[in-house]
Amino acid sequence: MINSTAFAATIDSTQSNCPQEMALIPEGSFKIGSDNSGFVEERSAENVTVTSFCIDKYEVTNAQFTQFVQATGYVTVAERPLSQEEFPDLPDEQRSPGSLVFQIAKPGESFLSWWHWTTGANWRHPFGPDSALVQPAGGIAAKENHPVVHIAYEDAAAYAKWAGKSLPTEAQWEYAARGELDNTTYIWGNQYSEKKANTWQGIFPFFNTTSDGYLGTSPVGSFAPNGYGLYDMAGNVWELTLDWFALGHDSKIHSMNPTGPKQSFDPNKPTEIALHVIKGGSYLCAPNYCSRYRPAARESQAPDTGTTHIGFRLVKNLK
Repeated sequence: MINSTAFAATIDSTQSNCPQEMALIPEGSFKIGSDNSGFVEERSAENVTVTSFCIDKYEVTNAQFTQFVQATGYVTVAERPLSQEEFPDLPDEQRSPGSLVFQIAKPGESFLSWWHWTTGANWRHPFGPDSALVQPAGGIAAKENHPVVHIAYEDAAAYAKWAGKSLPTEAQWEYAARGELDNTTYIWGNQYSEKKANTWQGIFPFFNTTSDGYLGTSPVGSFAPNGYGLYDMAGNVWELTLDWFALGHDSKIHSMNPTGPKQSFDPNKPTEIALHVIKGGSYLCAPNYCSRYRPAARESQAPDTGTTHIGFRLVKNLK
């Protein structure tokens, strides 16, 4: 059960410590994960406590990331050539910078065929070199207020350091996402609604009806906030966290401010190491496929890879 500690008595004195566009999350205890979802990686842990912290109300946007790059000259992982040390078997012609781009699949295509390594895809050009955040023709609106994507863990950590914040732990993220609701499947209740978040409508990955108004990412804040005033804690883009990925939450039982296991392992990716937890699902999550737009849901993500549906938000610890 979520138990917010003396929130009303402390909000006035603590809220002033939260930077603009961040929300105060009061200290409290909750049950992390789920035993009812059918996903073994979500096995729950009781009495997980987090102390008060501030968290971004919105996912980090293209406009914010642009300010960071202009101030620091930072070059993201997706904009760098693949190194010979990390990829010794790749020929030189395949070392060009790029990232993973989603494309709607055709009937009969193999599992995960919808992901395509695309040379020239990065946060500035989400779908490849011919795409851009600002389209020059057709009256297409700029995407400055959309969440930044094609972000690897290293990129998010660099931005966090520059901003004087940090990536959230999984416990912080999930506690904040629940918005004072306990034992509910979604951040808004127990009934799925395509109008509550930017998710996939239709049959993934073959067609999307876009009944929520969006085929890809949506501007941050396009859907109603949760109980803590946080936007897009379900859908839009997956969000990176500090924690290493492992099945379940056994390491967090009866703990305060847990940071997860000391090393990562995902049995679905046995050859990959250093996998971080991502939370919240994305615009590619559908009821017929992954249904990961739930606070308990979690996936693993390699630190050196970005995609068209992974971004982040930050926290500022108060203690």
